[in-house]
Amino acid sequence: MLARTLSPFADRAYALLRIVAGAMFAFHGVQKVFGVLGGHKVSSADPQMLLGAWIELIAGTAIALGFFTRIAAFLASGQMAVAYVQFHWKLQFDANFFPAVNRGELALLYAFVFLYIACRGSGRYALESRMRQKPA
Repeated sequence: MLARTLSPFADRAYALLRIVAGAMFAFHGVQKVFGVLGGHKVSSADPQMLLGAWIELIAGTAIALGFFTRIAAFLASGQMAVAYVQFHWKLQFDANFFPAVNRGELALLYAFVFLYIACRGSGRYALESRMRQKPA
């Protein structure tokens, strides 16, 4: 019964997931690239962090808009997987293995949400789908 009630809203719910996840990711990039919204500007002396900040900003915006979604989401997913392993988990097989302990829940969740978006694509409510439509 619940599936029958919610199924007609699946495309809209997916669009909301894509838009909100992409926008949140882009906001992290805005914080790091421009040093606004309570964030700290990443130094050009740290090229890995600077590249990550630009990926967050550009890929997050593309995901939210539904433009080059698969590529942007795949890149974002990979970045978050690296962030989780390198900065949170650190390949330690002790209590630090658990995301709640190493504070990597957000990076891990982003990695899998973006992997799902990369597999599914932009969906119905996206710039890509608008661009594919033929003019009337």
